[in-house]
Amino acid sequence: MNLRINGVELSFGKPESSLRGVVSGLLNVPEEAISRLKILRRAVDARQSRPPRFVYVLEVGLPDDIRLSPVQKKGITTAASSPDPVPLPVPAIARGGGRPVVVGTGPAGLFAALTLAGSGLPPLLVERGKPVEERIADVRSFWERGVLDPESHVHFGEGGAGTFSDGKLTSRSKNPYTPWVKRVLVDAGAPSSILTDAKPHIGTDRLRNVLSSLRNHLVEQGCEVRFRTVLTDLLMHRGKLAGVVFGSGEEVPAEALILATGQSAPDVYHLLLARGMRLETKPYAIGLRMQHPQDGIDRIQYGKWAGHPDLPPAEYFLAVKTPVGGRSVYTFCMCPGGEIIGCSSEEGGVVTNGMSTWRRNGPWANSAVVVNVRTDDFREFGEGPLAGLAFRRFWEKRAYELGGGGFFAPAQRVTEFLKDGSFDSLGDVTYRPGVRGAPLREALPTFAVDALKAGLRLFERKIRGIVSEEAMLVGVETRTSSPVRILRGDNGQCLGGDGIYPCGEGAGYAGGIVSSALDGIRAAQRFLETRAG
Repeated sequence: MNLRINGVELSFGKPESSLRGVVSGLLNVPEEAISRLKILRRAVDARQSRPPRFVYVLEVGLPDDIRLSPVQKKGITTAASSPDPVPLPVPAIARGGGRPVVVGTGPAGLFAALTLAGSGLPPLLVERGKPVEERIADVRSFWERGVLDPESHVHFGEGGAGTFSDGKLTSRSKNPYTPWVKRVLVDAGAPSSILTDAKPHIGTDRLRNVLSSLRNHLVEQGCEVRFRTVLTDLLMHRGKLAGVVFGSGEEVPAEALILATGQSAPDVYHLLLARGMRLETKPYAIGLRMQHPQDGIDRIQYGKWAGHPDLPPAEYFLAVKTPVGGRSVYTFCMCPGGEIIGCSSEEGGVVTNGMSTWRRNGPWANSAVVVNVRTDDFREFGEGPLAGLAFRRFWEKRAYELGGGGFFAPAQRVTEFLKDGSFDSLGDVTYRPGVRGAPLREALPTFAVDALKAGLRLFERKIRGIVSEEAMLVGVETRTSSPVRILRGDNGQCLGGDGIYPCGEGAGYAGGIVSSALDGIRAAQRFLETRAG
């Protein structure tokens, strides 16, 4: 029989090899009767009221005829379980037709390409940016010298924006393909811990090697991968895709286009509108990046156990509803042991994000602190489906002006921001290319500033120490998700354009690495279903 056991605990310092003995005692069975023990999930319980420990969900194999005693220990539950094989995308029966085209090599595009290649239809995969090895040098030049390559930066290039991030793989989705996504990443070089950790992450350093491996795998499966290739037009015939046009002028026949271009390519949205596709504005969130010393966050979260060698760098997530128009304020994309990075995508604009390596061993922690934006907030910037882009661009340019140029970002201490005080005195800030003290009340719309102030005060009631003299704010965080949605039907195709399958963050249906990868798989499957039927 296979048994699933929830809530098994190990004190820090005890090896996982001792789990077999713990399970033996819980079930009152001899250790040798346990034929299989698999860790399904591992989490850290580090509440200040008790010593920290690891908590496991286990799958245990036992003889069918064994007699089990009821488990009496509080917090432990058992249930019958059967091993679930890692699900794989179901191959389609490929029939005649042209090669599909995938545009974009972020997680949505990569996993769409993997799905197609695994089904016997390796696509043409194109990316407007550069391979990750070259892209790293361009991004480093931007951070160190403020030199922006408009086609190779934190948003454009192999891996998409996630390449320069914490590489978080958390997702609320119960999609059955999630284990397959993680297994593919592990096979490509990601740490195996992402298969079991409750809060899995890869880290920007490990993720870069994963991307090179995935590219090689796709090529081995028959995919053609092209970099520095910009989609500039769509060839439509009676409302159906007939081909695509690239920046070189080359026209490529295509019966299907999987569009996974991310949220930072406004030219793609303009192209879709010009060719009759339907788009709409969608709500999203904007705000600032907040930085603390990591050891301070450790003390806040772990109390007297802060500094324990088995404890990971502490994280936090905070969310409140404020009295400012009922706006919600929450933290987003928290990066323990990481740094704040510049990720501008055009001249004259400042955009911030957070990034961590696999070890998360830097001295600083950072997180976005954002407020929800409604579609009616876009009205003064236009009435069409791209009004949200104009709204976003305005505040990115405002941040650039406050930073004094050179892609420097405006910054202020949290305590001074709350009282509209001084901005001349700054502590250490990890943001690159650099920061300049500025009044952050001018970096965002009034409703956002008022809501953020209220939210930060409410955060302090929840976690004492979040508001402190050491805490810094850097502006602005505007790329939490896309303010545009590309409308698609139940068949996954664009409304107004058969044969075009928008997916991922840029389509407005996903956010983060896992959800974008799943959306890319779904887009590929929609095409395969059409092809097979």
